Amino acid sequence: MPSPKRRKQRSICEKRSLFRKPEPVPEFNEALSETTGLFYTFATMTERFRAHLALFITTVIFGIHYSVAKSLMPDTFTPAQLIFLRLSGGVLIFWLFQRLFVPEKVDRRDLIQFALCGLLGFSLNQSFFYEGLNLTTPVDASLIHVLNPIFVLVFANLIIREKVTWVKVSGIALGAIGVLILVLYGATMSFSSSHALGNILVLLNMVCYALYLILIKPLVGKYHTTTILKWVSFFGFLFILPFSLKPALQLTFTTISPAAWAGLAYVILLNTFVAYLLINYALKHLSSGVVSYYSYIQPVIATILTLSVGQGTITIPKILAGLLIFTGVYIVNREKTR
Repeated sequence: MPSPKRRKQRSICEKRSLFRKPEPVPEFNEALSETTGLFYTFATMTERFRAHLALFITTVIFGIHYSVAKSLMPDTFTPAQLIFLRLSGGVLIFWLFQRLFVPEKVDRRDLIQFALCGLLGFSLNQSFFYEGLNLTTPVDASLIHVLNPIFVLVFANLIIREKVTWVKVSGIALGAIGVLILVLYGATMSFSSSHALGNILVLLNMVCYALYLILIKPLVGKYHTTTILKWVSFFGFLFILPFSLKPALQLTFTTISPAAWAGLAYVILLNTFVAYLLINYALKHLSSGVVSYYSYIQPVIATILTLSVGQGTITIPKILAGLLIFTGVYIVNREKTR
């Protein structure tokens, strides 16, 4: 404990000092307390709860992506240009991230499978999606994407001979009828049938993605997620180059608005990079069945956002198609979890 003489000298120095101790700011202390509380809350969460939180954030990102991508086409970018920018940006980010944090080498014998997954999961998948979304509405596209578990089940039966029961077949049939209503209704609403063509392209997008999920499964247990995404996105980018390089070179970047730049950043950073990392984090702690149920939320988010920005309308045939698709996927997943 300092002596009275030393305390007196310290008091004199403090009075003479030009740099006095600043008074505390109440607003800063409150903000610091709230931030500390958020970090404490996150740190005390269970791994399972964090996984559900990651899935919910991913679902919101995907649900918003429909309207963001639709707003970028065709006025600012053509589908081919948007595909080129998304995949080139994704490849760059995945390669840098993997090199810095997961410097893992791959077996050369697996490069063929990586290339096939890149063709299905990135090249054809993204090409069909953006070309289809350019012609249809975000609501239709999001409803068709709910069929993903059904397509995975069908290809699992054809490729790895997973058993399919009559209950699952009935669920598949209901989902197929729902998509058929969307396609036929789209054809009656447009004399050029471009709306129906857009729905068909989104359906092909889901077929490619389901095949990708089946073929990527052996690689998931062998390599880190970042390593897989690095090579798959790289090969996907190589496959789209012949068709998207020329349109990309025709871009005039000085004419792109700040809002379009923000939308493009959303597509590359959030929808491509962050969402894929969050999904793979969730898969470490939750079953694939639980993960698939979160796809049900995407049409809700896409519909709310679509209606708010005037990118589409809700009609009786769309409601009927949505009910059939949701019921079909529910039957398939319910039978699968028994």
